[in-house]
Amino acid sequence: MTTSADTLREEVRRRYAESARAVTDGAGETGCGSGSCCGEPSSEASFGNALYAAEQRGKLPEAAVLASLGCGNPTVVADLNEGETVLDLGSGGGIDVILSAKRVGPTGIAYGLDMTEEMLALARRNAEEAGIGNAIFLRGVIEDVPLPADSVDVVISNCVINLSTDKAAVFAELARVLKPGGRIGISDVVAEDRLSHEDRAERGSYVGCIAGALSKGEYEAALEAVGFEEVSVEFTHEVGDGIHGAIVKARRPASSAAAEPGSPLTASASGCC
Repeated sequence: MTTSADTLREEVRRRYAESARAVTDGAGETGCGSGSCCGEPSSEASFGNALYAAEQRGKLPEAAVLASLGCGNPTVVADLNEGETVLDLGSGGGIDVILSAKRVGPTGIAYGLDMTEEMLALARRNAEEAGIGNAIFLRGVIEDVPLPADSVDVVISNCVINLSTDKAAVFAELARVLKPGGRIGISDVVAEDRLSHEDRAERGSYVGCIAGALSKGEYEAALEAVGFEEVSVEFTHEVGDGIHGAIVKARRPASSAAAEPGSPLTASASGCC
């Protein structure tokens, strides 16, 4: 029987809430298994805080480092500049928001969006401990971002979009909130084009960031469908047979209008199972 989108979302929310509680309670590692993207056991070379340079980790609150469940380092991918406004989709314990806030400086803003109250509370504490005054954390879902159109210079995300059950809505929101000329710099889990949805499901669960992964071709087509240009999906490291951590980049055209919800995408890009 197909698992409903609401059930999948609640499972993801519950597992990430467990991770935040584990860090807050001093368990020493997340509640999802060492270094994993909230699912199957994985090498820390593939997921988690090992993907951040030791220098970066040393300048962050320990709780922010322990709560890292991502598959890359999007703050490096996005090449952030002083004074920019950044939005992190699925900000978790706040590691990427804190790093972004440092990069954009006091004249910039770093927003973090998460649907999990426990992670938001942890992120706010981490930002305060790090002395960050230009980080703003918002509660919401990545399919319906609580920010106005044309308000963000850069959108980043770290191994979260693959967890969405409505990826078409996510990509439309990316195009909507970005200013004309704005860009994305995303780390995500992406499948090789040879793998069917059934193949991906066999390799791991949805909360483990595997079953919901788009293929490289699907990712490129979905971004182009909502008007992005300069789209690239580059594999960085393998996390399973035919499944990779990837860097995703694209730019909203400088003269484009905001994307309308429901832009045509392939059925596979809608992200259901």
